[in-house]
Amino acid sequence: MHRGTDTEVTYRYERWRAISSGILETAGTTFLLLIAVRAFNTGATAKALVAGGGSLGLVLTPVVVSSVAALGWTTARAASCLAAAGAACFLFMAAVPVLPVFVVGSVLAMTASSAAVPLLTQIYQENYPEKTRGHLFSRTVMVRIATAALFSELAGRVLSQHISYFRGLLVVFAATFAFASFCLARYPSRILTVQGGTHPFRALRFARQDALFRRTLISWMLMGFANLMMLPMRVEYLANPKYGLALSVAEVAFLTGVIPNAARLVLSPIWGWLFDRTNFFALRAVLNLGFAIGILSFFLSSSVTGLILGAVVFGISNAGGDVAWSLWVTKFAPPEHVADYMSVHTCLTGVRGLLAPLVAFHLVREVSMEMLGGIAAGMIGLSCLLLVPEIKLGGSGRPAKALVEEVSD
Repeated sequence: MHRGTDTEVTYRYERWRAISSGILETAGTTFLLLIAVRAFNTGATAKALVAGGGSLGLVLTPVVVSSVAALGWTTARAASCLAAAGAACFLFMAAVPVLPVFVVGSVLAMTASSAAVPLLTQIYQENYPEKTRGHLFSRTVMVRIATAALFSELAGRVLSQHISYFRGLLVVFAATFAFASFCLARYPSRILTVQGGTHPFRALRFARQDALFRRTLISWMLMGFANLMMLPMRVEYLANPKYGLALSVAEVAFLTGVIPNAARLVLSPIWGWLFDRTNFFALRAVLNLGFAIGILSFFLSSSVTGLILGAVVFGISNAGGDVAWSLWVTKFAPPEHVADYMSVHTCLTGVRGLLAPLVAFHLVREVSMEMLGGIAAGMIGLSCLLLVPEIKLGGSGRPAKALVEEVSD
């Protein structure tokens, strides 16, 4: 009964928090970069910093997990404090609308958001039953996606009227973070316990000890680097007159926010069902191929049809990516080490998230956007090849007992 109560409370507040997550997602994927391009006319480095802001938080997740454990805080309390810090950053950005504050504030606010990811994964591990974890997670993701699609449309229309309205948008983001903090403070959660010392990067030892975990991380690095290179390029490609499209803010928001999120909304419950029941590596390979096709469709065509097709395929793949990225370690890690495993995964995601936009914005000066898309698709293809041996073995996860024995050898 206790487990059921924790599940119900978590699911209830997670659905409310999903509204905030959807709005904040548009900040990281579309609007902060659009503001940088249109309101501040920033250079390549500043745009890359804004685009990769949340990645710093992912890099720091091992430090966050260790610090939360050392403080004796529950995971929910720590996540709530991080959301409150994000709200403060957005308020300061709105009050002082100058480029240095905007860039630093964007990085810090998105850092606060992404740094909480392993803490949330630990909560899902504790409070969601294993057989329905993907289903419950995907249902709340549907709320997030619907909110992101609707907010992208509304905010895009507002900024199309006048880009100076971005200060009001920053206030909305601050209020959204504050509401997320309120919800997170009410999640049932436990105090994190750590083993193997207090060094903030002690969790990285699992990548060395666990061969399957290590191989999966390498595959994910190739796919993730390619995908994160091209993610901010979508806004750049559509909004920068250099590429011949120069679409309005509303049109950019429609193609990068509304259409992909509509596709995510429809497919999210299906991917959640598949995650609970199918071979994880086969699922990951299919998702990777979808990202490659979406990139090629989007960047090899300047027609409306090609752009829409690329946005739809990206949204379909992203729906599965939401579930797989957030929950995959629960199939591999012992329950007490889920936050540790997730912190390694998110740390490496953050490393590529910081580097990929920088590489993309500087590389696109030397090669065409089409060539950059081809390079990214090739990297994703290689990541799929690395997963073939595990697909043949039929692996879809491991019992925690087997993993404990493996990493303790």
